[in-house]
Amino acid sequence: MAKARIDRETCIGCGACWALCPDFFEQNSDDGKSQVVEKYRVGGNLAEGEIPAELLNDVKSAADGCPVQAITVEE
Repeated sequence: MAKARIDRETCIGCGACWALCPDFFEQNSDDGKSQVVEKYRVGGNLAEGEIPAELLNDVKSAADGCPVQAITVEE
C-alpha cells in the first residue's frame, strides 16, 4: 500500500492539501498545519498515512499542489 508523509516542519498550513483531498488531509486544530485524518494514520502518527487505492490520485495531486513540497508519496 502506498504511503504519504507530511514534513510538518516545512508545512505552512496553507490548506492546499486538505482543499484538494479532504478525505485524507485535514488541518490540525492546535498548530494549523496539515495532518493525515485519523483513520489512515500509521501508528497514530499525524504526519504519516496509508493511502487507500481510491484516494491515491487525489493524494498525489495534493502533494503536487503543495507550495512548499512538504508532502511525499511512496508507492
